[in-house]
Amino acid sequence: MSDVAGLADALASMERRLAEMQARLDELDAGIEARRRTERELDIQIAIRKGTLELLGKEPGAAPENPASREKTLLVKTAGETMGVTARSLLPVVGIARSAYHYQLAAMKRPDKDAPLLELVREAFGNGERRHGYKRVHLELKSMGIRVSAKRVMRLMAKHSLVPLFKSAKRYSSYKGELTKAPRNLADRDFHAERPNMLWVTDLTEFSIPAGKVYLSPVIDCYDGMPVAWTIGTSPNAALANQMLLDACSTLKDGEKPVIHSDRGCHYRWPEWIRICKEHDLTRFMSAKGCSPDNAAAEGFFGRLKQEFFHKRSFRGVSMNGFIGMLDDYMV
Repeated sequence: MSDVAGLADALASMERRLAEMQARLDELDAGIEARRRTERELDIQIAIRKGTLELLGKEPGAAPENPASREKTLLVKTAGETMGVTARSLLPVVGIARSAYHYQLAAMKRPDKDAPLLELVREAFGNGERRHGYKRVHLELKSMGIRVSAKRVMRLMAKHSLVPLFKSAKRYSSYKGELTKAPRNLADRDFHAERPNMLWVTDLTEFSIPAGKVYLSPVIDCYDGMPVAWTIGTSPNAALANQMLLDACSTLKDGEKPVIHSDRGCHYRWPEWIRICKEHDLTRFMSAKGCSPDNAAAEGFFGRLKQEFFHKRSFRGVSMNGFIGMLDDYMV
C-alpha cells in the first residue's frame, strides 16, 4: 500500500514539473511571438520610410513630414505589396482613413485628363531644347492655337520635372569708378513703354567658352523686350558699345527720341557715347552705383538669353568665330 502511495506522489510531482515546464515554454513562446510582432512592425515602418524616400524622388513637391492623401495611398499600396500584409493593417500606421484610401485608389484608375495636354507641353518644351520656362512654353502653345492657362502649364511642368536648368555665373562688370557725373535715374525701375523707341535699355555681358571670352552689347526696346541692335566682339571696349548705339540710332524715324538707360559702366560715360546720344537727341539716365535692380530689364534679357542659349551647353571645340555666329543667329 505504501508503494502505491509513493508512486502516486511521484506522478503528482512529475505532473507539477511538467506543468511548470509547459508554463515556461508558453511564456517563451509568447515572448518570441511578441518579439516577432515588434520586428514585423519595425519592418513595416522601415518599408514605409523607404517608400516615402522613393516617393520623394518620383513625386515633385512630396513632403516627408506631411504627405498628401495620394502619397499615403501609394505608400500603403507599395508597402503592402512589399511586406505581404493587408492594406487595412497599414492604414492606421500611415495615417489615412479607409474612405480616403479607397477614394484615392479609384481616382488613380480614372483616365488622366491632362494626358493630351502633357504631350503638347513636352513637345513645346523639347522644341525649346529644354531651356524654356513655363511662360515661354505657354506662349508657344498659344501660338499653336491651344487655349490653356499659364498656371496649368506651370503645374504640369513642375509635376513631370520639365524644368529648365539654371546656372549662376559671375557677371562681367564694366564699372571703372566715377569717371564723370552720372545723369539721374529717370526710370525709377519702371521699364514699361507705351510705344516702340520710347525707352531703351543697354548693358554688356560676357560669355566664357574654352576658346576664349566673347562680349555682347545690345540695345533692348522696353516696348516689347526685343533687341533693337547689338554688337558682338572679343573685347569689351568702347567701340563695341558705340557701334551698337549707332546701329540702333539708324533704325529711328523722324521725331523718335528714345530715353536710354544703362548702368554706370565706363562705356556709357566716355565722350564718344555722350556725343552719339546728343547727336540723335537721346536722353541718358543711369542706375545707382552697384544696384542691378535699377537695370532689371537688361538683366532679365541676359538671364533668359543665357538660360536658353548658353548655360548647360558644351562649347568645347567651337571656335570664337563659330560661337559669335551661333550667338548672332540666336539674337536674330
